[in-house]
Amino acid sequence: MSQKPLTYADAGVSIETGNALVKAIGPLARSTARPGADAELGGFGGFFDLKAAGYSDPLLVAANDGVGTKLKLAIETGQHDGVGIDLVAMCANDLVVQGAEPLFFLDYYATGKLDNEVAAAVVASIAEGCRRAGCALIGGETAEMPGMYVAGDYDLAGFCVGAVERDKVLTGREIAPGDVILGLASSGVHSNGFSLVRRIVEQERWDLKQFFPSLGGSLGSALLEPTTIYARQLLPFVQQRRIKGLAHITGGGLIENIPRVLSESCHAIVEADSWPLPPIFGVLQQGGRIAPEEMARTFNCGIGMAVLVSADTADAVARELAGATEEIVFAIGHIVEGPRGCTVSGNAGTWTAAENWSVTYHA
Repeated sequence: MSQKPLTYADAGVSIETGNALVKAIGPLARSTARPGADAELGGFGGFFDLKAAGYSDPLLVAANDGVGTKLKLAIETGQHDGVGIDLVAMCANDLVVQGAEPLFFLDYYATGKLDNEVAAAVVASIAEGCRRAGCALIGGETAEMPGMYVAGDYDLAGFCVGAVERDKVLTGREIAPGDVILGLASSGVHSNGFSLVRRIVEQERWDLKQFFPSLGGSLGSALLEPTTIYARQLLPFVQQRRIKGLAHITGGGLIENIPRVLSESCHAIVEADSWPLPPIFGVLQQGGRIAPEEMARTFNCGIGMAVLVSADTADAVARELAGATEEIVFAIGHIVEGPRGCTVSGNAGTWTAAENWSVTYHA
């Protein structure tokens, strides 16, 4: 019995659909062009000219990340216009903490069957994230893989490369006892802890479209608020050597991320009552009956970036940062002499992480 000749389309992959997507997102990539990159798509690789970007003795810094299971909420609600910003933010914020300017970005979008409307919305949000970070979207990969994902699901990964002049690398070596820790407000949960978030939503049988008075909107919209990108606002302060260290507050919270930029003899003291807990975290804490110490090491709890500065410049930096970021800046703690680590204390208790990163609770 003869069988008809098979095509790639018969296997579930449409080359025509992929080509149509590339054509559709071309203008999005071009909208992110910057000195050093023309942001054209279609070649086998993307070029970047460091000399055209103004560097003389640069070091390259690279970071890659994903959005995690926050994507599941985007898929469930059909709200795809923020996850690309999350993707860029998770990479770009990791570059600026080392003093690096994000230069270019590449994305990886994988799905079982391409839905060009969804894919274009995601890439549009990636382009928006790149514009906010000041980097060019110079390429990426769209993978259609039947059998790998259930219908409607997709996954994202991002890769960002930045540069910093050799003599301006931010190492944290200058951080010393007496320095002040400023906290830049987060826009919400950002992109960490969503496996716990989803467990709470499932356990409490919450509808993501449900209106929560304390949130001023639906639960889904609050949870999907895009991650703040701090790179462009912080870079001038880094380049002027007015910042001693930066810590991107991601998984592990303040307790585990601040020590990553400290020397062996510096310990961070963070006063948890020095800023208000944003409403979304109160909703999650109450819904999941989450202990305060678990909140402190799972979520950012309202602080997306820790900025370490000298005590004598803290007020000026805080004031200028507030103007540059249009966000509230809090003085959240200080550095003392002691084993490398972080102690977070407040009305709910005190938690400490030191050396081996284990977290202990003191009632």
